[in-house]
Amino acid sequence: MTMFLNGGFGAFIGQNLQELWGITGFANVTWGHLVMIVVGLFFLYLGIKHKMEPMLLVPIGFGILIGNIPFADGMEIGVYEEGSVLNYLYFGVKNGLYPPLIFLGIGAMTDFSALISNPKLMTIGAAAQFGIFGAYMIALACGFTAAEAGAIGIIGGADGPTAIFLSSRLAPDMMGAIAIAAYSYMALVPVLQPWVMKLCTTKKERLIRMRPPRPISKSEKIMFPIIGLLLTCFLVPSGLPLLGMLFLGNLLKESGVTKRLATTAGGPLIDIVTILIGLTVGASTQATTFLTEKSLLVFVIGATSFIIATFAGVLFVKFLNLFLKKGNKINPLIGNAGVSAVPHAARISQEMGLKYDKSNYLLMHAMGPNLAGVIGSAVAAGIMLGFLG
Repeated sequence: MTMFLNGGFGAFIGQNLQELWGITGFANVTWGHLVMIVVGLFFLYLGIKHKMEPMLLVPIGFGILIGNIPFADGMEIGVYEEGSVLNYLYFGVKNGLYPPLIFLGIGAMTDFSALISNPKLMTIGAAAQFGIFGAYMIALACGFTAAEAGAIGIIGGADGPTAIFLSSRLAPDMMGAIAIAAYSYMALVPVLQPWVMKLCTTKKERLIRMRPPRPISKSEKIMFPIIGLLLTCFLVPSGLPLLGMLFLGNLLKESGVTKRLATTAGGPLIDIVTILIGLTVGASTQATTFLTEKSLLVFVIGATSFIIATFAGVLFVKFLNLFLKKGNKINPLIGNAGVSAVPHAARISQEMGLKYDKSNYLLMHAMGPNLAGVIGSAVAAGIMLGFLG
């Protein structure tokens, strides 16, 4: 009573309210947090309103919002604070656990028939990986270390899990920027690729009709993941975590005796991991660690590498056609599909083909280089890891 009469109780309440204010987001917010929140809202807008890669952009966008709720130091709630829940979930990103599981699911969902029926389409997927090595050289020229340049270059493969896996090994401090850039450009395939495809091709080339893919036997489908694993991993052993899981998932699907495992890998498992990887990658964009000059430069180089990869894929098809007989020529519009954005890049090939000929369906043909791009980006990541790791 005496403390209340002397004003002590009021001072005590005032101090508590002051302490409460000090731990709120309003008291700790910076302009950087606000910028990143706007970025997160933009990702959500693209994913929900325009349906651009919603399976990726919605969890990433929401993760950006979560990661940029301001808080006072020592509260153990941020993705980078040891002991926090987000930090435990981020373990799978930081240590490269989630990407192989994503590849397992991709393998279990994928039919490689288009690639098996026309193996020369694999060379298109290989050519598109030039974007990775082109970006590597650009990053070196911009002053990044060799390891950082290798991690940045992988963005050109348009493969988010591969980008996370490689950057976790070569440049963990830049993993957030690299992952966000890689997933962003995967979503922006419809914006970045069509103008390059039109610029590099003539009207006559866009009207090329390709032979229907030949039927593939069950034995060929079963042998493909086994032979693919042995060939690629003997060549690049450091790509084993990604390639091994990719081919395992495909064998589970094609063997016909592990349907439950294939269904789990290509359904619930990949869905759970996609949520976790999107959320934690988004949360890793805390303004205090993310908004740097290097991060912004990563986005510029990432866009450049993606465009280089598209140019390389389309131009390589034109070069390849010089050696192919009439009737066996390849429509250059499928060259863009050499990047790993499956099946979105292949859909762009289809849409562009139908734009110039309403009866020219390129989707099945484009899936060949598109799937080759998945393998090619993992091989490229293995090469980078072997040289720079």
